Amino acid sequence: MYSRTQTTKFTGSFSDNINRLSNEIRTADAVLIGAGAGLSASSGFTYSGERFEKYFSDFREKYGITDMYSGGFYPFETLKEYWAWWSRHILINRYDAPVGKPYSDLLKLVESKDYFVLTTNVDHQFQKAGFDKKRLFYTQGDYGLWQCGKACHNKTYDNEAAVRKMTALQKDMKISDELIPKCPVCGAPMTMNLRCDDLFVQDEGWYAAAKRYEDFVSKHSNSHILLLELGVGFNTPVIIKYPFWQMTVQNPNAVYACVNLGECYCPAEIQNRAICIDGDIGEIIEKCL
Repeated sequence: MYSRTQTTKFTGSFSDNINRLSNEIRTADAVLIGAGAGLSASSGFTYSGERFEKYFSDFREKYGITDMYSGGFYPFETLKEYWAWWSRHILINRYDAPVGKPYSDLLKLVESKDYFVLTTNVDHQFQKAGFDKKRLFYTQGDYGLWQCGKACHNKTYDNEAAVRKMTALQKDMKISDELIPKCPVCGAPMTMNLRCDDLFVQDEGWYAAAKRYEDFVSKHSNSHILLLELGVGFNTPVIIKYPFWQMTVQNPNAVYACVNLGECYCPAEIQNRAICIDGDIGEIIEKCL
């Protein structure tokens, strides 16, 4: 298993690496994008600070919640409070959020290529930006989907209409009892379709996307492929980071690129075929246009 002690942070000058990355995007036979939270953060969709205060200052004052991420794990006493929080969270991060410029710029870079996107992000930004839905694999779920809280069946449910109603009608950080979503099969409370425990539902769409991802990787196992990692940290490296490193080790024609602000590394084994750029993802993507 890889560790930070086996990695290196610097693999060339900033300007040289921008040129190398731009050239790789142009010349690669395929581009596999691995996107993490850093890409959305670069788009301005931060979960703390001014943006959190704008939408959740009342929750901070009452519950002591300090950011949107930790708020998602807060042990609310009632489902009326739980869904007041989550409906607002979903609305601003999934439905009412504009398209982030780094996403639209990224599409301009790869839309003429054979590309695929593997992402742990759940905010739907790739589809909003115009990426082909069949070239996307959301491994960790989607803010726009609910599932049975007991995972009694492998199906997910679109939630936009219900979320908009909850946010419009909530009072004092609570929704009414009749708005609490219930599983249509077993009657248990619904929950977010986000991977946080072993009850995460992988529905037909999830498995279809996983198969398309596997097919893409298999198709390009010996190709000149650019493994472009954007904003991926070390919270869940086994989903994107470690597989990308392994694919680069196994394929001598592959090139690995890591673009991240403050957390940019590659293993020593692939240093001669790696591009590590420590900086703002949006600015770097724009420079590559």
